[in-house]
Amino acid sequence: MFRPSHSLTVGNAKVTLEEGLRAIAGGETEIDLGDVVAVDSAAVATLLAWQCAALNQGLNLHFSSLPANLESLIDLYGVTELLAPTGVTVAASTLHH
Repeated sequence: MFRPSHSLTVGNAKVTLEEGLRAIAGGETEIDLGDVVAVDSAAVATLLAWQCAALNQGLNLHFSSLPANLESLIDLYGVTELLAPTGVTVAASTLHH
């Protein structure tokens, strides 16, 4: 299981993205976001890139322990449907569409 650090923002997204891509390339199918507290739009882009990489390898990626602020961004950017099919745990409050 891959666990990003406490921050997933534009300041560290490139490094975190690369770490996650290496984990996925090694066959990892779960990313635990329980330690992440600081996010911005770069976090959503990173999740989408990880999902794309996993799908390209035929893997179903599962994101667990999404913080509420990240769930809100996923909903705000309208990508819930893009992420939900691959196992993103999304709170019922974000599925109000």
